Amino acid sequence: MARRTGSADLPLHGGRVPPWLAARMASLGAVVCQAIVHHYGRDEFLRRLSHPFWFQSFGAVMGMDWHSSGITTSVIGALKRGLAPLEHELGIHVCGGRGKQSRRTPDELTALGDRIGVDALALTRASRLVAKVDSAAVQDGFDLYLHGFFVTDDGAWTVVQQGMNGQKRQARRYHWHSGDLSSFVDEPHSAIDGPSQGEIVNLTDRRAGRSRQAQLDLLTLGPDRVTREFAKLSEKPSAQLELPHLVMPAHHDVRSEDVFIRRLHGTLAAAADRGPVDFPDLLLTPGVGARTVQSLAMVAEVVHGTPYRFQDPARFSLAHGGKDRHPYPVPIKVYDETIRVLKSAVKNAKLGHGEEMQAFKRLDEQARALERTASGPSFEAIVAGERDRSPALGGRSVVGWEKNLSERKRRSAG
Repeated sequence: MARRTGSADLPLHGGRVPPWLAARMASLGAVVCQAIVHHYGRDEFLRRLSHPFWFQSFGAVMGMDWHSSGITTSVIGALKRGLAPLEHELGIHVCGGRGKQSRRTPDELTALGDRIGVDALALTRASRLVAKVDSAAVQDGFDLYLHGFFVTDDGAWTVVQQGMNGQKRQARRYHWHSGDLSSFVDEPHSAIDGPSQGEIVNLTDRRAGRSRQAQLDLLTLGPDRVTREFAKLSEKPSAQLELPHLVMPAHHDVRSEDVFIRRLHGTLAAAADRGPVDFPDLLLTPGVGARTVQSLAMVAEVVHGTPYRFQDPARFSLAHGGKDRHPYPVPIKVYDETIRVLKSAVKNAKLGHGEEMQAFKRLDEQARALERTASGPSFEAIVAGERDRSPALGGRSVVGWEKNLSERKRRSAG
């Protein structure tokens, strides 16, 4: 039976991902996918995508806005670009996207069926049913505008789609996973992410089975009887299932209350402790130091972490910052080294040399062990330190290079 894992408030934000970040997101997303498939298999990657907390953390570690609805579009777009050259190797394919791209999903699935022999008709039906359920059977005030369909060579799939409520400036993300699916209309969601709207029309609730059948029966009774029955139903309020709720706040800046500081201290301590032990040769490479290992520790958690680890997606924004300078500008030098190190580890693992990949796993294990006892500076001090180092680390955001901004500030002050 399908499981519903929770919900989250997602502020609706506009804007675009700058090309310099989009290219890096595609590279990092692809190599993280390769690492997960290497350790756990491609079905596990689909399952991760169907978990809303992990999905949000994945986008945050990529340097995207840590809390907003834009993560959904950017992560799906990054994976579609980054995994395209690897689809034959990994057996994972990404179809759909935002707006016009979402409407091309059936055509993309048909073409995929011709290429690899997967049942395109069944997948297309699944795609359409998913969209219909979240737009018609679940009437929660959000209009769908994005539909991402992830499918493997075996025909397993995950769908991530999103709707918006323009008046409330909010978005809701819906997750589906074929591995947990027994019915498209009886509690099919892995999760529904979005702001609580009070009582909604949800005909996919298990308790709505009689209602679905009654609707079919009413069609034979004529419009007058339908009107009378609807009036009766309107007088009876129905209880909604209470689900774990992740609140993604409207504020752009990352604040201490958004982060589990103990886990952050554990990650930083593990990077300082395990880095020299596990990466002696790596640390001799110019450009790779303690700061890169810190980012690698957070990426390792995204690869190896379990669901409960992702209850504070804001923490993962401390790996590579954010395009809007929250919590700090994206450190390009660190980001590029993270990608380079991960690519090297994946490449060597394919050749049978898995030492580097195992080192990442030990890094994550050490972080979990140390977070029980590790201590360190306050969250505010950590962020302030990153901002101070930003020009030296190639800090960049949508407003430009941090070094240039610092120069302009000094000139204006003089």
